[in-house]
Amino acid sequence: MRKLLDFLVRKRHWFLFLFLEIISFTLIYRNNAYQRNIILSSANLFTGKIGSIAGSVRSYLNLYEENKVLSERNGTLELELLKLQDQIEAIMADTVHFAGYVPDSTEVFPFEFISAEVVSNSAAQLNNYITIDKGTEDSVFTDMGVVSDEGVIGVIAVANKHYSVVMPLINPKFRLSCKLLRTNYFGSMNWNGRDARHSYLYELPRHAEFSKGDTVVTSGYSAVFPPGLMVGRIASDAQQYNDDFYSLKVELATNFWTLKNVRIIKNYRRPEQISIEQEAKKND
Repeated sequence: MRKLLDFLVRKRHWFLFLFLEIISFTLIYRNNAYQRNIILSSANLFTGKIGSIAGSVRSYLNLYEENKVLSERNGTLELELLKLQDQIEAIMADTVHFAGYVPDSTEVFPFEFISAEVVSNSAAQLNNYITIDKGTEDSVFTDMGVVSDEGVIGVIAVANKHYSVVMPLINPKFRLSCKLLRTNYFGSMNWNGRDARHSYLYELPRHAEFSKGDTVVTSGYSAVFPPGLMVGRIASDAQQYNDDFYSLKVELATNFWTLKNVRIIKNYRRPEQISIEQEAKKND
């Protein structure tokens, strides 16, 4: 208490100055209309500025939830698109269908999306990996495909109760069966360990038709990804891989530097497909 009193005594001139200033401004505000309007205008401007900043902060804080909801809606729309593509392919493949043919609406589409968030990511290493916040407790297991709003990301390499690790396209150990959307020629995509924005589509036959800018999508020749998922676009002319095949440089649709919300693909028919493929190999 004594120190407080000593401080007030030492600074009494400053306190007196502030007190007199307050009185002066009060008298000016009360007795002069012009100054009063200036003060009110400045106060309104200051209040408006503070309100604008507060609104921007609130919008930023709400952006996370809005992006999450938007990603889930995009996933729902993409799943509906895959269902329509599956029905169209079923119609086209049916050589005995007749006019007015309608696909069986009771047949269950075998794919489902599980939403997740990226908690750890690497895109500058040789062997890159991505950690997400869903695991076996959320029905996420190894060898399940992972996509984003932009395109294919990779496949689940390891999963525990609450987390999973994704091996992405930008990992040399991962190979993905892809096709050219326009001509349906297919090959195998594999990253060369250099640029995280580009990969290469190998084993494309020499007679394949393609152009720079053509879309590259998943072929569907596995139990991991359904056909037609966006992978990227041809970025340059073909290079000779060997005497029989070409390789194409592909600009990846997914920006691995900005990943946040992802979706895991659950294929209900995967066990059945793997089982019959393994049975066929035993009979070789």
